[in-house]
Amino acid sequence: MVAEPEILSPQSVSVQYFSAKKSTDIEAEFFDVSSAAVAAAPTGITTTPHKSQIFVASESEISIEICRSESARSCSTSGQITTVFESPSSKFVPSICSGSLYKWSQPSAFYAVFDGHGGSDAAAYVKNNAMKFFFEDASLPQTSDNDEKFLQDLERAQRNAFSLIDLALADEQNGVDSYCGTTAITALVLGRHLLIANVGDCRAVLCRKGVAVQLSQDHRPSCQLERQRVENLGGIIEYEFLNGELAVTRALGDWYMKLPLGSASPLTAEPDIQRTLLSEDDEFLIIGCDGIWDVMSNQEAVSLVRRELRHTHNPHQCARELVNQALRQDTGDNLTAIVVCFSSLERQNSVVSQRPRLRFCLSKEARKKLQSLLGGN
Repeated sequence: MVAEPEILSPQSVSVQYFSAKKSTDIEAEFFDVSSAAVAAAPTGITTTPHKSQIFVASESEISIEICRSESARSCSTSGQITTVFESPSSKFVPSICSGSLYKWSQPSAFYAVFDGHGGSDAAAYVKNNAMKFFFEDASLPQTSDNDEKFLQDLERAQRNAFSLIDLALADEQNGVDSYCGTTAITALVLGRHLLIANVGDCRAVLCRKGVAVQLSQDHRPSCQLERQRVENLGGIIEYEFLNGELAVTRALGDWYMKLPLGSASPLTAEPDIQRTLLSEDDEFLIIGCDGIWDVMSNQEAVSLVRRELRHTHNPHQCARELVNQALRQDTGDNLTAIVVCFSSLERQNSVVSQRPRLRFCLSKEARKKLQSLLGGN
């Protein structure tokens, strides 16, 4: 199944992702949906055709690049979330050029991965309605002065979107079974600001001067903070599963495990939101589902992508190589990877190899000896 993004917008930030099931041939087909997407674009929105790949690995996993705008949101395995902050006086702005539903003065982009479980219906529903929930219904702020209030309003809009999606999945008329759910991670870039929002165990990792910085928290029973939250609300962690059934402690859908509307539930759709201020040192962002991180450390993934970028100058190939490496390490899950470059590939790959220049200093006596050996020349 292939769904068309409602908005496609040109940009210099490079985004590619590749999904594959463990048994899938790595040369699986990619689908070009740009023409159809442009034809379906809402009135008043300018779109530019470009190739956008969507590949559904299996029924339990769906990923899509929704709209290319400059922003991001993520979570991490440890209980700690690191905020990357650079002095506001810096003039760095990621090289992104794209359109948006909103008249923000800064370049903007939006990326998301939805990793379903209990069937594909929940993930497919969120994917197909993502633009509506995250941009049309979420009450996004209309101005982008990038002051603290604006950023707080932006975070509030993201939380509202996750809540609206979860409530929609509870409506039986939408055709999503109550035993079906999905994890979700979104990345919203607005100028230098990166917002990562996450429920579940997908992860966002930033490369800063070659060092991996995890921006999101994995919501798993093994996380002490999540375990404590679950148990405080009456939930049970059994064999590292929530209520002995679910491998994550936060998800959209799965209403068979949630308490009635309005009640705090051990399984929640409340996202963690992390804000990061990008700097010149930030090279790229990796967003991947748990199948990647189950077999690779953050630094391994960053080093692999960085090395691949030097050789290929191609983030699409980097995402593919991430999937290939996870397959070689016998991952038991489906795989999705997104690589977002925050600066031009030319600048990232301007590594000029020069032969070292050696200088020798000879004494006057040594010089005379050398001249005699060379015949007095």
